[in-house]
Amino acid sequence: MVLRRTFTLTTSRYYSSATLFHAPHNLLDLLQLCIELRAQKLAQQCHAQILANGFAQNAFLSTRLVSTYATCGELTMSRLVFESIEAKNVYLWNSLINGYVKNHDFNEALSLFREMGRSHDNSVLPDDYTLATISKISGELEDLVSGKLIHGKSVRIGFASDIVVANSVMSMYGRCGQLGDAMKVFDEMPQRNVGSFNVIISACAALGNCTSTSRDDIWNFFLRMQYEGFKADAFTVASLLPVCCGSTGKWDYGRELHCYLVKNGLDLKMGLDVHVGSSLIDMYSRSNKVVLSRRVFDQMKRRNIYVWTAMINGYVQNGAHEDALVLLNDMQMKDGVRPNKVSLVSVLPACSLLNGLTGGKQIHAFSIKMELNYDISLCNALIDMYSKCGSLDYARRVFDSGSYFKDAITWSSMISAYGLHGRGEEAVITYYKMLQQGIKPDMITVVGVLSACSKSGLVDEGISIYNSLMTNYEMKPTVEICACVVDMLGRSGQLDRALQFIKEMPLDPGPSVWGSLLTASVLHGNSMTRDLAYRCLLELEPDNPSNYISLSNTYASYQKWDVVAEVRTMMKERGLIKVPGCSWITISGKTHSFSVADKAHPSSSLIYEMLDDLVSIMKDGRVDIDILT
Repeated sequence: MVLRRTFTLTTSRYYSSATLFHAPHNLLDLLQLCIELRAQKLAQQCHAQILANGFAQNAFLSTRLVSTYATCGELTMSRLVFESIEAKNVYLWNSLINGYVKNHDFNEALSLFREMGRSHDNSVLPDDYTLATISKISGELEDLVSGKLIHGKSVRIGFASDIVVANSVMSMYGRCGQLGDAMKVFDEMPQRNVGSFNVIISACAALGNCTSTSRDDIWNFFLRMQYEGFKADAFTVASLLPVCCGSTGKWDYGRELHCYLVKNGLDLKMGLDVHVGSSLIDMYSRSNKVVLSRRVFDQMKRRNIYVWTAMINGYVQNGAHEDALVLLNDMQMKDGVRPNKVSLVSVLPACSLLNGLTGGKQIHAFSIKMELNYDISLCNALIDMYSKCGSLDYARRVFDSGSYFKDAITWSSMISAYGLHGRGEEAVITYYKMLQQGIKPDMITVVGVLSACSKSGLVDEGISIYNSLMTNYEMKPTVEICACVVDMLGRSGQLDRALQFIKEMPLDPGPSVWGSLLTASVLHGNSMTRDLAYRCLLELEPDNPSNYISLSNTYASYQKWDVVAEVRTMMKERGLIKVPGCSWITISGKTHSFSVADKAHPSSSLIYEMLDDLVSIMKDGRVDIDILT
C-alpha cells in the first residue's frame, strides 16, 4: 500500500507539468524510479516521451532505458532500444550485458560480449566493469576457455592490475576448479583488498577437500590475511565455517571463528547476517554439538527459510528426529515461514527413522499443495521415506508418477526399497529397466540391487550383475560392493566361495567385508571362518566395542565361559563401553523409546509385567492368542 501510494504521488508530480518531459535529466530521474519500482507501464510512457521529444539518440537516456526494460524483464525491448542507437558506447554495451545477467541469460550475455569485440566501431573497448562481469559469467557457466580469453584480454588492454577485474578472474578460476591459476593471479596482484582474500578462501572451501593438508592451507591463508593487515568480514567467516568439520582436536577452528565474530561486534545479538548464522548452525551440527547450534539459532534476531532449514537438518543429522519435526511445525506456526523443497527433503529422514508414516504423508500432501511434488530430489526422498516406513505401495506410486524425470537416484531408491522388503525379483527387474533407459548404474545402485539379491537368495542373478558391471561398464569394485557379494555368497552357505572371493579382491577387505563373512559363518555354524573373521575384525577395529560384544555373545552361546570372561576383560582394559541399543514405537502421535534395563518410562512396571508373562508363555511352549494380540 505504501509502495503504491509513493508511486502515485511521484508520477503525479512528474505529470503535473508536461514541460518536465522535455528535459532529459527529468526523464533520467523518472526512468530511475521505474527501475526502483519495476514499473513497466511507466517505462513505456517514458520511452514514448523520449521518442516524441527527439531524444532517441541521447546516450544517457538510451543507456538508462535499456537498464529499465531489463529490470522489468523486457529483454526484447532492451535489445530493440540498443539496436536503434547508432553510436554505441561502452556504457550502452555494459547496460545490455548486465540486463542479460540480471535475467540469468548468461549465454546471451557472452554472445553479446563477442559481438562487442567484432563491432565496426573499434573505438569501443571493454572497461573494468565489462571484464569483471564477463569473468563472473564464465565462472557461473564453468566455461574455462571463455574465462581464459577474458583473462588474456584483461592483460592486453591494461586491466590486469585492477582489483575488481582480478578478483573476478580469480573467482572464475576457482569455480572452474583451477585453484592454482587463481593463486597465481592473487600472487601477481600489486594491490589487494578483503575481497581478494575472500575469493581464494571460498574457492578452497568449495573444492570440498577436507583433508588435513587442505584445511591447514586454508587456515594459514586466513592467518596471512590478518598478518597483511586485512580484517576478515562476515563473508570470510561464512566461507571458512564449512571446512571446520572436526569435533575435537586441532581442526576445531569453528569456535575460534565464532569468538572472532563476537569480539569484532559481528555476533548474532547484533543482527548477524542469516548466511553466517546458517553456517554456524551447520558447523556445530556437523561437529555433533547440536545444543550449540540451537543456542545460535535462538539468539538470532532474524530467521529466514535457510536458517530454519539448517537447524532442522542439524537435528536430523544428530538423531534428534522428534525435535526436527517439532521445529518444522514451529517454523510455520510461530514465524509464518513456509517450508521449501529443501526443508521438506531435510525433515523426511526423521519420518523414516521414527517410522512416522502419518507425518510423512502430511509432508507429501503439503508438497502437493505447494506444487513441489514434481521436484526430483523431493520425490526421491519420498520413495526412501515410504519404503523405510513399511509402505512399499506408496513408494511405488511416487516412483510411477510421470510428473518428474527419474534420475539414477530415483531408480536406486526404488531398487533399494524392493530389497528392503525382500522383493529381490522386482529389484532385479527394476534394475534392468533402468539400464534400458540408458542410465548408467553407480555404486549406490549396485549396492541396492546386490543387497536385494542377497536377501532374496538370488545368488546367480547377483553374480551375473556383478560380472557385467566389471566387464560391460568397467566399474571398479568398492569395499561396499564386495561386502554385498560376500554377504550374498555367505547367506547361501557358500562360505568357501565367499572366502575365495575375499582373497581375490583387487582391494583390501574392510570391516564390512569381514563382518558379512562373520554373520554368515555364525548363521551356518562354521567355526573356522568365524574365528578368521573375528581375528581380522579385531585387527582392523581394535577399539570397536561391537566386535567384542558380538564375539562374547557367540562364545556364550557355546557355553565357553572362560573365553567370554577373557573377552570382557579385554574390553575393560581398553575402556570400551558399548552404547545400548534403543527401540521406539509411535502410538497416537507420541513416540515411546526403550533401551536395555530402561525404567525411565512412566509405565515401565506394567511393561515389564507383560514382558515377564510373554517370556513365561514362550518358555512353556504355550501360545495365548488373547495376550499376543
